[in-house]
Amino acid sequence: MAYLERIQAYLKEQGWEYRYSQEEGCGSIDFDYRGVPYHIWEFEDEEGQRGAEANLRHGGRQEEFFGDYERELIALMEEWKQK
Repeated sequence: MAYLERIQAYLKEQGWEYRYSQEEGCGSIDFDYRGVPYHIWEFEDEEGQRGAEANLRHGGRQEEFFGDYERELIALMEEWKQK
């Protein structure tokens, strides 16, 4: 089973190259956009809640996303195209 499927589909749709890996039931994606390296890493916290950590909003700083994090992360990438 692959994880971060909606994000992978979005990256493919945009034609952006990325590297996907999977470990312990969580996905990880690394890609570059306009020369800046980005990372999305899924995790499961102590209470079993899934989330993702990513640096999409602030290039060099990681932040955590919960809930429908794939939708939120894709929305952030959509904002890049408007700038």
